[in-house]
Amino acid sequence: MIGAAGILLGFVIEAALSWPAPLYAKIGHPVSWIGHAIRTIEARLNSADTSPARLRLLGGVGVCLVLALAVLPAIVVAALLPSGWAGYVVGGLLAWPFLAPRSLFDHVQVVATPLIQGDIAGARYAVSMIIGRDPDQLDAAAIARASIESLAENASDGVVAPVFWGVLLGLPGLVAYKAINTMDSMIGHRSARYRHYGMVAARLDDLVNLIPARATGLLFVIVSGQPRRAAAVMLRDARHHRSPNAGWPEGAMAGALNVRLSGPRVYGAEIADEPWLNAEGTEADATTLRRALTLYLRAMFVLAVVLALVALI
Repeated sequence: MIGAAGILLGFVIEAALSWPAPLYAKIGHPVSWIGHAIRTIEARLNSADTSPARLRLLGGVGVCLVLALAVLPAIVVAALLPSGWAGYVVGGLLAWPFLAPRSLFDHVQVVATPLIQGDIAGARYAVSMIIGRDPDQLDAAAIARASIESLAENASDGVVAPVFWGVLLGLPGLVAYKAINTMDSMIGHRSARYRHYGMVAARLDDLVNLIPARATGLLFVIVSGQPRRAAAVMLRDARHHRSPNAGWPEGAMAGALNVRLSGPRVYGAEIADEPWLNAEGTEADATTLRRALTLYLRAMFVLAVVLALVALI
């Protein structure tokens, strides 16, 4: 077990360094390795001429294969870790690429910079890197809104959830979570290609994010400066979100900033008529996005403090 101390070290390293571009150029990234396995297995198992029931079964087989490829090496490595502080240090280095406090901030900050400068074209390009919607359909308010939603949801998926599973189950739990979450992001869609094949991956991702998503919402409530409003909006509106989990951190963020989030959006040629979170809130803008980034940093600081306390205990 790498413990909370190892997870905290990995958290701090990623917060300081992200994942350096020279390192990525040389070896890639562990999550991209998992993504390659997902694509390879999906290409062999997912066929358009297969019945929906069989596709769901094959999707489950694919999930098991990806988890085996990712988690079994993690179990072996975890068993070989030295004891004491040496184990925590090595474990922290191994945990580093599976945590993303700095990477998430940087990706959203890249959107905020051109948006603040009034460069809508630049902001559209930047936001297209973090969302699946058609950026050409987004005005400044929609860009800010989409960025805040991505920041809130990925605070759970990219930071809180891997921290939770890493502390609970060590390196194998951390790797298993990232494999599940990566499968959901790649094949857990309701598109014609993945509706059936990706169903198991999507449902499993919903399950493993139940606690972390609510914990992330609570973090945002705690650091919001408006805890009553943030909690009230989260508790009232989270269940209306299309996702059983994303509504919790997004709802808390909407209440904390007193801004409306979610709502109708365009995916390709389809219009998704989603309900609003905090419908009575103001419209998002570049200033709101900067406030959201500040709120995120506060939440990450509190998370690091909690990790440190758990490590000491």
